[in-house]
Amino acid sequence: MSAGAGVVPLPYDAAMAGSLLGPEARAIALSAYRWMTLGRALDARMQGLQRQGRVGFYGAATGHEAVNVALGLATSPADWIVPGLREQLAALVRGHPLAAYAQHLFATDLDPARGRQMPCHPSARDVHYVSMSSVIGTQITHAVGIAAGLRARADPGVALGFFGDGATSANDFHAGLNFAAVYHLPVVFGCANNQWAISVPVERQTRSATLAAKGAAYGIPGERIDGTDFFRSYATLRDAIARARSGNGPTLIEFQVYRMTPHSSSDDPTRYQPRDWGARAASHDPVLRLEDWLRKNGQLDPELEGQIRIEAERQVREAVAEAESAPPPRPESLTEDVFVDSRPFVPERGE
Repeated sequence: MSAGAGVVPLPYDAAMAGSLLGPEARAIALSAYRWMTLGRALDARMQGLQRQGRVGFYGAATGHEAVNVALGLATSPADWIVPGLREQLAALVRGHPLAAYAQHLFATDLDPARGRQMPCHPSARDVHYVSMSSVIGTQITHAVGIAAGLRARADPGVALGFFGDGATSANDFHAGLNFAAVYHLPVVFGCANNQWAISVPVERQTRSATLAAKGAAYGIPGERIDGTDFFRSYATLRDAIARARSGNGPTLIEFQVYRMTPHSSSDDPTRYQPRDWGARAASHDPVLRLEDWLRKNGQLDPELEGQIRIEAERQVREAVAEAESAPPPRPESLTEDVFVDSRPFVPERGE
């Protein structure tokens, strides 16, 4: 990748970055770049495979990488993530193996869900990452329920519910935020506002000045930030998580990002997005913005950049090859992992 002249630079010098990320700022920034590069390589590879018919569906997170990596790095192992469509990279940052995620994308017999979920809906219990639901907004109330359970168990974890701008029009948004506020639960709401609910622009969804402002109706502090800025995304998430963990209740964060690809592999955005959308999105490319900052601050040279890119592509290539060589789920596995003992329900089919 190469940061072009049209990329909006991140507005921080080294000292300002340190004030946002803390004493490990340099290490955190470079680690974030490695993960964001991996996410970009994964999206490019999987979109190509979907066009070839080798996977059935794919929803890319291109343009969301800064938020997703910040989410993975800012959370602790005790925390739970209840995602929307594009937060899978956070599970990888938290330790879910890329190889396991690839098995999920190909719905193999080694997929943790045994091929029962559509692609991009992984379940990663090992890192407290709950499978998303394609029903818009339901993850908001799921996150609130997890937060209530954490409190009941005196567990130090925080629940983080992520969703898109379109979910703020769903009933679960009202129910979830109201319940979380009334019971002062340890939950952080993250709205990844990529400005399109599939094909509906955000200005057709609400007359509110910002989506973050909606939190005020429930007594929840809301903040709108630039979600293509890794530094600000990380610091805002870290502070909101600390607030929830210390017993000070929920926060609503609106991350303004740019969807740089179609909504999914089934979408054609040229039918509804303005012609200049691609250029506007490219100028806020989160990977290139961080790359540009690292170069200017002496942390990234062409040799290291090339090494990081080659390593990311190698990891993706090997994970895909392993998944494509794995067998599909066995037909007799249909009722396995569903009942404690499946034999009483389908005795003649199991023979």
